[in-house]
Amino acid sequence: MIFHILSKSAWQQAVRDGVYAPPSLQTDGFIHASTREQTLGTANGFFRGVPDLVLLRVDPQRLKTELRWDPPADVGDTRSDQLFPHIYGPLNLDAVAGAVDFTCDADGSFAWPAGA
Repeated sequence: MIFHILSKSAWQQAVRDGVYAPPSLQTDGFIHASTREQTLGTANGFFRGVPDLVLLRVDPQRLKTELRWDPPADVGDTRSDQLFPHIYGPLNLDAVAGAVDFTCDADGSFAWPAGA
């Protein structure tokens, strides 16, 4: 499984639309994702203190678009020695194996949510 963090409102819109196509498809050419081991680093590095998030669990075998493993897209990411899963097209919702609320702790940090 791979994981993607997004706002609750963006997830609700994707459910209404039947597909998820965030702005990163236009700006970066792909949807950012992380492995289970990378997800908390991504959350704490880029979403610290952000409320109302959802964590998607995505089954790569059910994707209808290409999945590539690339270095971090953000030049400031300290995990430059790692490869990240990037989805090169809209995310078909039948590839989403689960979606759970992803809330930060009082100090703004994230822990692995139950049910993810």
